Amino acid sequence: MKNVLVVDDSDHMRMTIREFLQRNGYNIIGEAEDGGTGVEMFKRLSPDIVTLDVTMSGIDGMEALKQIVKYDPGAKVVMISAMGQDIYVKDAIVAGAKGFIVKPFSERQLLDTLGKL
Repeated sequence: MKNVLVVDDSDHMRMTIREFLQRNGYNIIGEAEDGGTGVEMFKRLSPDIVTLDVTMSGIDGMEALKQIVKYDPGAKVVMISAMGQDIYVKDAIVAGAKGFIVKPFSERQLLDTLGKL
């Protein structure tokens, strides 16, 4: 069973991701509503996978991604965003993300992306 940290400023999105993943055998070990808390939880919990929203107040997802990858270069982070423009996807991959999902997404898209990790 893979341990997942979910980082998103939307309560609804965290709940949706949690339900999709728990229904399919993933263990949600933590949830954060901002990037700073997400980075702290990553360091403390050492999840197998992180789902990370791009746009959040305070430390945004891109900065959180950079901090997580600096702390653990092997981190498996999947970015999730409503902004699917190529530049965001490219920047996230260059910064160390292992995948990028555009909102809205289906349960199958989420599972397929995480399954490739």
